[in-house]
Amino acid sequence: MLGKTYLTKQASLLLEFARTTSDSDLSAKLISKAADLKSLADPLPDKDQGPKPPDVALDGGSDRPSGS
Repeated sequence: MLGKTYLTKQASLLLEFARTTSDSDLSAKLISKAADLKSLADPLPDKDQGPKPPDVALDGGSDRPSGS
């Protein structure tokens, strides 16, 4: 599933393209698609959920050889 950040960025780019074109039909289609992406992004959590790194226990260097 695509994340909120990705969808929001894509919607923003479509709006930017819509502002720069002189073709009103294309502009309307780009704005419509941006609205679709925004509606997909709105219910998603604010932070994208990616794979989480494994927990690493820091136990004060138990992998050091016990010394003299």
